[in-house]
Amino acid sequence: MNLTAIGNVLSTLLLVTGGSMLLPVACALIYGEDDLLSLGISCAIIVLLGLVLRGFFRRVDELSFKDGLLMATLGWVIISALSALPFMIHGSIPSFTDGFFEMMSGYTTTGATILTDIEALPHGLLFWRSQTHLLGGMGFLTLTIIFLPHGVGGVRLFRAESSPGQIITRDKFIARNRDAMVWLWIIYLALNLLQTLLLVLGDMDLFDALCTAFGTVSTSGYSPKNASIGHYDNAYFDWVTICFMFLGGMTFVLFFQMVRGNFSEVKKNTELRWYASIFSIFCLAVSLDLWLRGTYPSFLESLRYGTFQVASLLTTTGFTTADYELWPQAAQMFLFAVCFIGACAGSTTSGIKIVHYAIIWKYLYGSIKRIYIQPMSIVSVRLNGRPVEQSVIDLAVCYFIVNILMVLVGGCIMTVSDELDYLSAMSAVIAALMNIGPGFGSVGPSENYAFISGFGKWFLSWNMLVGRLEMFSALVVFFPAFWRK
Repeated sequence: MNLTAIGNVLSTLLLVTGGSMLLPVACALIYGEDDLLSLGISCAIIVLLGLVLRGFFRRVDELSFKDGLLMATLGWVIISALSALPFMIHGSIPSFTDGFFEMMSGYTTTGATILTDIEALPHGLLFWRSQTHLLGGMGFLTLTIIFLPHGVGGVRLFRAESSPGQIITRDKFIARNRDAMVWLWIIYLALNLLQTLLLVLGDMDLFDALCTAFGTVSTSGYSPKNASIGHYDNAYFDWVTICFMFLGGMTFVLFFQMVRGNFSEVKKNTELRWYASIFSIFCLAVSLDLWLRGTYPSFLESLRYGTFQVASLLTTTGFTTADYELWPQAAQMFLFAVCFIGACAGSTTSGIKIVHYAIIWKYLYGSIKRIYIQPMSIVSVRLNGRPVEQSVIDLAVCYFIVNILMVLVGGCIMTVSDELDYLSAMSAVIAALMNIGPGFGSVGPSENYAFISGFGKWFLSWNMLVGRLEMFSALVVFFPAFWRK
């Protein structure tokens, strides 16, 4: 391990995080509430720690891939812990466990909360809470890469924080990694700005519009209102949010290709076609069930509520406009199934990801065809018009199996530790691991995670991190071989 390189990158990460806290400080100044001191002190502490660390690790060394993996895992933990300081100093979340859970949930774009009255928080803290989505949605290590010198190993940091799906699709922006990150953030911030503008044009308050956009494009789910998007009861806000949840679930490389006018790459993208198809099928299925069973009086209203909830859970956003646990069982089953899918690799979403399902389905179809129909045929799996290597297929299968095993084992652990019923226990783990937020049972859309034990919150926080780093980067540090030279 190159401690000098890790320390130098960590100092940059702290300075970036501390600097970003100036926006909530400005928000606290504008509204003149009692959170200014807590935000100011926290900002100063984080920046000071970054400067001290920079003093000890001033030399710039290149990160190895192993260093990048450790930095990815360690960085998320340290930043989540320090980001809880404003809430603890202010007293709105006095417990470190609760504060860490809330911040880990924010940065990993999970959106699960322990707050029982969100609207009681002052505006500065609410803005900081939502801003963790903005930073974590694209991955704050990708933001840190922009401020690192060339040659430090930013590409290794990006690989450590990226999903296996991005490795599978081999999506790239441009040759220089820092330039790629700059373009990534320009596109990401432009989507946030556009949604904010559309919401304000619909007469939403600017503060609420910013917080809502932060939670939508990052597919995260924190809202400044207790009832989430349902608070506004506005069809226009719902449809705008649906559109940007869908966009947040797309591979961001495709936006770059659109900017360059390279629409042929967009057209032949296998995952995008699967994403649009799965999205449409589940939206139609849930909406029809709500309409035919009389949950809502008209098909358009059923389509509005059904589409919103499918989009929210499929993209792992977690916003709600209704208590879907009051819906018919068939609609709930469709929503439960959606929780296991996720959107596209290279997006702001988490979950198993559609690219893995596409590869596994193509491989299963080809294998069955070869065994039972055409024994002499060769199984060929193609993605975006290119053949997929066997090692990539193995990775997709392995990733799927590990996700299912972690849900089963985690459900058992939560059942024992917190004495939850099996639905609530499994749902809590699914919601944390897939970074969804609300689930079913006692962690449903009208509930929160405040009642979970201390151990349960730490366990779910770890699941959030594993899900955000998409398994392997967070799990490999527990292998003894990882620490050997």
